[in-house]
Amino acid sequence: MDITKFVEMSLGHWKSQRSAHHLAFRHFEEITSEIEITPLEKDHPEVIKLCQSYQIDPDLITHPFAMSWEGESDWDEKEILKGSTILIPIPDPDNASKGRLLRDQGYAETIPSVGQYYFTEDGTFVLLTEYDRATAEEKIWFASPNIRFRVSLIKTSSGSGVVTASFSSEIRALS
Repeated sequence: MDITKFVEMSLGHWKSQRSAHHLAFRHFEEITSEIEITPLEKDHPEVIKLCQSYQIDPDLITHPFAMSWEGESDWDEKEILKGSTILIPIPDPDNASKGRLLRDQGYAETIPSVGQYYFTEDGTFVLLTEYDRATAEEKIWFASPNIRFRVSLIKTSSGSGVVTASFSSEIRALS
């Protein structure tokens, strides 16, 4: 697995069911959502803007994409969970199985972020991102072309304690 294949396999409309344990609140949450992952051109204005903010040469990037989501949680049934982000992979020129991932909005904190990614031998995508107040570890793997799984851990900024642990199953919506 490499970033090109991973992004191509991820494109499309997904229905997601996520279970999250918020250890700090001793709360269990169920989230259902729909996720849309679409490709972006390297010269898309938002891609250029994000590259410039990190002083990254757009020639170094590959397969930028946008991800948007909308869902609901049993924690607050009135709130609609909604958002979007732009993601830009920058593969390591010496090793196609690892690199950096720019985001205009992070997972653990809604600020721009740069994570380090790599692929395990079985094709699992692993993303490690350090934020101001937390560290996120995400793992995504495909059970089939239309089913993928995601595990996320949000840890304290020192990485010594887990604040949130979640598991998602995502099914591609086929037309």
